[in-house]
Order: sequence, then structure tokens, then C-alpha cells
Amino acid sequence: MDKHNLTTLKELILMGITDVPELQAPLFVLFLIVYMISVVGNLGLIILTNIDAHLHIPMYFFLRHLSFKDLGYSTAVGPKMLLDFVAERPTISYSWCATQLTFFSVFIISELFILSTMAYDRYVAICNPLLYTVIMSQALCHVLVAITYLYSVFLSLLTIIKIFTSPFCGQNVIRHFYCDSLPLISLLCSDTHEIRLIILIFSTFNLVSSLLIILVSYILIFVTILRMNSAESKYKAFSTCGSHLTAVMVFYGTLFFMYVQPKSSHSFDTDKVASVFYTLGIPMLNPMIYSFRNKEVKNALQRTWKMCAHILFKN
Repeated sequence: MDKHNLTTLKELILMGITDVPELQAPLFVLFLIVYMISVVGNLGLIILTNIDAHLHIPMYFFLRHLSFKDLGYSTAVGPKMLLDFVAERPTISYSWCATQLTFFSVFIISELFILSTMAYDRYVAICNPLLYTVIMSQALCHVLVAITYLYSVFLSLLTIIKIFTSPFCGQNVIRHFYCDSLPLISLLCSDTHEIRLIILIFSTFNLVSSLLIILVSYILIFVTILRMNSAESKYKAFSTCGSHLTAVMVFYGTLFFMYVQPKSSHSFDTDKVASVFYTLGIPMLNPMIYSFRNKEVKNALQRTWKMCAHILFKN
């Protein structure tokens, strides 16, 4: 097979979600609605946590960045996927493929660690309430968020540079609806053992380390809650963790379904369904989880709505 470098092969062909013509229009409408709800919900949370003074605490500072990451990786994939439904030939240039994979990787990796950072925040709030404002200072919050971005950018560039500086073979069809690392690696002509090993090691480290932080934080939280005498205090402590726990179970549950299922039951169609859920479904669900289950967010929405109504009617 002839080898071509990145300058001779100009574009890649995406297989898309389905090749059944009758499903193209319904899926386009469905995913357009899902993506628009995701954009409105996450932008709404970002704006709300910025303008409402009652939400200027570490918990909502991290929630704002969670919404930004959700919006980031869904936007890295969603608009291009929607365009491919109406395109005669779903293609993507090498430069845009590299850009899409870079942004998607940065946001999805950093989401793992922002969720673990939020678990640590809940641990401090419940287990050390008197020292909460001292420990979770504004400086520490900014450092923790900066670390998640810097680490995810470093790791993403490490793998993406490895992939896109390797020679590609003549076949340029990606068995996916967006540029993902593993489908791209299958198109390389050179030995891919090193790249696959890097992805495996860092993926395992990211998943295990972030989940370990969450598990340890919640074990300590539950021990503290069980020691509380007041039923009202227990309920209040549990309620502050409910939204985050739900988001964690949905996100990690999807990842485990994708990567930990037995090879005998592993299929390309199953991967696509799971990928659609975590690239578009989870970013849509997270704002709902944090809005419907959180009284402070509901109160902030009411205050903002009243403020906007007052300004409109006054004018």
C-alpha cells in the first residue's frame, strides 16, 4: 500500500452515525434539538453563576467551568456532525480534524478532573465547614482549575502531535462521526504501538486517579454525615452532594460502558451510541441536573428573571 504524508492527503471521510437515508432527517432534528438545549443550558449556567452574587462561591465557580467544558466538547463535535447529515459527502480536512480532536480531548480530559475537584470541594464543605472559606480560597480554586486545563492541553497535544506527524496510508475513511484518536490510529502506516501505549497509560491514569479522588472524598463525606446527630443536618449535607453525585454517575457510567465492556459484546454501533450520549447527551443533562435539584440555582434564576422583568417594564 502506498504511503502518503499529511500534505498529499487533503481530507478524511467520516462514516457518520448512520448510512440509512430514512434516518438522516429525524436524527438531524433530534440532535439539533439536543445540541441547542445543551448550548442554552450551559451558557445559562455560565452567565447565571457570573452575574448572581449569591453564587460567587467555590461550588458554583467549579460548576461554571464544568458547564464551559460541556459546552466546549459538545461544540467541538456537534455542529460538524449536524452538517454531515445534510452534506452529500461528509469530509473533514486534516487541519480541522486535528483541531476538532485537540479541542475535544482538552475538554473531555479536563472534565474528568473538574468533577474530582468538585468532589474535593464538597468534602471540605461538609467535613471542615468552619475552615471552608480558608481552605477553598479564591487563589486555590483558580490554581485547581488552571491545573486541569494545563494538564489536558499537554496530554492532548502529546497524543495529537504523535498521530498527525505519522504517515497515513491511502485509506482515509474514519469509522466514526468525528475525529477520535483510535479510529485515526487505525489509518496510520507506521508502527502504532507507542501511540496506543501512551493513550492506554494516560487514559487509565486519568480515569483511575480522578475516580479515586471522588471515591475517597465521598467515603469521608458519608462517614461525616453518619456521625451527625440532626436528621436535618444529614439531609442538608446529602442535598448539597446530590447533583454532583448524579452527574458523576452519568459521566463515569457512560465511560465504563464504552471502555470496560467485554470485547465479545463490543461493536462499532454500540460505540457510536455511547459516543453520541457522552458528546451530546451529558452536556444537555448536566445543566438540568444542577438546575432541577438545586434550590440555590432555582432562586438565582428567579432573582435574575425578576431583575430582567423589572428592567424591561421600567423602560
